[in-house]
Amino acid sequence: MPTTPAQRSENELIAVARHGDEGAYRALVERHRGELHAHAYRMLGSVHDAEDAMQDALLRAWRGLPRFDARSSLRSWLYRIVTNACLDLIGKRPKRVLPIDHGPSSDAHDGPGPPLLEQIWIEPYPDEQLGLMDGRSAPEARYEARESVELAFVAALQHLPARQRAVLILREVLGYSANEVADTLETSTPAVNSALQRARKTIGETLPERSQQETLRTLGDDRVREMVEGYMDAWERGDVGAVTAMLAEDATITMPPMATWFQGEGVEVFLTEWAFSGRAYDAEGRRNVRVLRAHANGQPAIGTYSWDDERGAHLPTVLQVLTFDGDRITEITGFVDPSVFGRFGLPPQL
Repeated sequence: MPTTPAQRSENELIAVARHGDEGAYRALVERHRGELHAHAYRMLGSVHDAEDAMQDALLRAWRGLPRFDARSSLRSWLYRIVTNACLDLIGKRPKRVLPIDHGPSSDAHDGPGPPLLEQIWIEPYPDEQLGLMDGRSAPEARYEARESVELAFVAALQHLPARQRAVLILREVLGYSANEVADTLETSTPAVNSALQRARKTIGETLPERSQQETLRTLGDDRVREMVEGYMDAWERGDVGAVTAMLAEDATITMPPMATWFQGEGVEVFLTEWAFSGRAYDAEGRRNVRVLRAHANGQPAIGTYSWDDERGAHLPTVLQVLTFDGDRITEITGFVDPSVFGRFGLPPQL
């Protein structure tokens, strides 16, 4: 019985794909697509940009497959192509940031303001798309897969020059040796080591002391679940006091694509005067908001839905990603983009 592409060995698929078999090539790529896509996201901070880089890279790989000499693994060869596609894209598009990195906090009494039309914001990433490496990264990799897509880490990466960014990810996330990274970037091993040293310094000055994965592990699954469910309940009820009681004193709330963000007392003002104001209630005084739990960037998240009279249903409004410090929420990153809900397994309406 002939085997299917999924049942063939990698060497068999490469041999067949070199002769123009697109099915064999697709089967090869699918084995690595998830982790390659996550790599492109770390490099670019955007799901849309990652998809563009992947499309470009996989076309390059298809065209270059007849010249693949197997001196390295196919996986390493694909990482090289994706990395260089990302470097090309970085030079053509604006740097991705979060509102906190874009400007100072605003007066919450003025409200969230209009969205920026320019696509400069970091986008949320679905955990299900991570493409975990199944232990294939080398022991010297410092960041685990979920830790390496946390919002703080992805935002910190965007502060690095493009080649430093690539070096840090290839060395510290994927565990490639300095020689392998030098080969990927067509540079010298000393240049890679120098770039890594500078990148580590910048990242060390930018990241919080503890990653979200460390914080969540310390809290434990039951405590995290209890906190998130309490937050969801308070948000559905529009209970400002209950939400603010869960926040750290200097907690922030951001709402990309709006550039405005609020901190400390400004968060309570925003909740009172805007998020939980009369606009979220019907004529009979009932709050018309529903929430569902989700996961994004290795962190707890919730999708919020508001009632729409014309559709007769609750429609998506904001995907909130929660960042914790101990048992307090320090950041609420609200992505005001209903189009992202589908990526996180959230329904188009309730």
